[in-house]
Amino acid sequence: MFSRPISETIFPIPADRASVAEEHRYSVIRQELSVSYDYPVYFTRRVFDPANPVLVEALTRLEPARRQRFVLITDTGIATHIPTLVDDVRHYEEHHASRISLAGAFLLPGGEACKNDGGLLGELETWLHANRMDRQSHVVIVGGGAVLDMAGYAAAIAHRGLRTTRLPTTVLAQGDSGVGVKTAVNAFGAKNYRGVFAPPFAVINDLAFIDILPPRDRTAGMAEAVKVAAIRDYAFFLWLESAAGALATGDRTAMEIMIRRMAGLHLKHIATAGDPFEFGSARPLDFGHWAAHKLETLTDHRLRHGEAVAIGIALDSLYSAQTGLLDADSADRLCRLLRRLGFRLWDTAIDLRGATGRRCLIAGLAEFREHLGGDLTITLLAALGQGIEVHRIEEDRLEAAIADLRCYDEDGDEGGPSCGSA
Repeated sequence: MFSRPISETIFPIPADRASVAEEHRYSVIRQELSVSYDYPVYFTRRVFDPANPVLVEALTRLEPARRQRFVLITDTGIATHIPTLVDDVRHYEEHHASRISLAGAFLLPGGEACKNDGGLLGELETWLHANRMDRQSHVVIVGGGAVLDMAGYAAAIAHRGLRTTRLPTTVLAQGDSGVGVKTAVNAFGAKNYRGVFAPPFAVINDLAFIDILPPRDRTAGMAEAVKVAAIRDYAFFLWLESAAGALATGDRTAMEIMIRRMAGLHLKHIATAGDPFEFGSARPLDFGHWAAHKLETLTDHRLRHGEAVAIGIALDSLYSAQTGLLDADSADRLCRLLRRLGFRLWDTAIDLRGATGRRCLIAGLAEFREHLGGDLTITLLAALGQGIEVHRIEEDRLEAAIADLRCYDEDGDEGGPSCGSA
């Protein structure tokens, strides 16, 4: 035990205080913390079938002897496609009543709208409080990336963090955002302005959800597969090229292979790249996202996130070719792959200009930098499968890349370098 105040024990105060001031003395206590996160990502089908043990195992994995209390949050889109969802969860809970207990269910509107509605966030917080959710309780979220983000943010700020188990229902969420460590809502006209890093308690990818996705949503998620292959894994890029026809038609086997590989690469980056909470200014997994985020805003989210990402990674690939970082044939291969998967690579919002005549899209560069601060750091391509970071974008070369991009969507055909300067 200390017999004196700790400040005096560590920093003895001299009698002559004036001499301390003259010498500008100071002391520092440096504190270093290391916190380990461990969460499983399950792949299964029909997660709410009472015979499927995955959800029970996920919720009880740390304390198998204690009955785990949880709430369900899902979205109107899922409820429309699976009208029995809440009843299915209740039936599952009844079957496993000795191990889990369902406290209630909350339905959110799906899509980006739920991330823009601060009032809805307040309603959800009030509901979590009314259901007496504590840090040993679980929030089970079933939905796409926007719902996972919004409900995950509400759970993260309640009691400084409730245990959250995500059940992503889209290609994009199962392979990318749903397995990551971020959660956020939009504010002040900026995407993901309010948010926290909050690793999930568990992730369950029920691949049966992919079977019921509308074709547009299924396609949108594939942009993130092309993205991570382009910056991390050339072998995966080659596989995507070979499987593009099957993926475009929603072939079940091809979709499962793609989602597992996407998720694995995403998790590997988080675990091994050295900056899981993005303390620096680099965001390699956001290849193509500076333009994508701005296009989402400019189109008032008419473009799905994945659709905007497809345009963004095509643009940054063509810009990489314009600057000599990437050979033109590789940029063309990436753009053609996106077209074969079903993406359009042009949107009228790209041509929007402000009062000075400058493209509104280009403001996305500053907004991208401001999100993390520090130097502008943009991931481009040195080769397919190899990302490279740059800290400056030349607007004249970007304009040339935009001209090349337009060619890939003229009259709905694929276009190519022959009609541009790539």
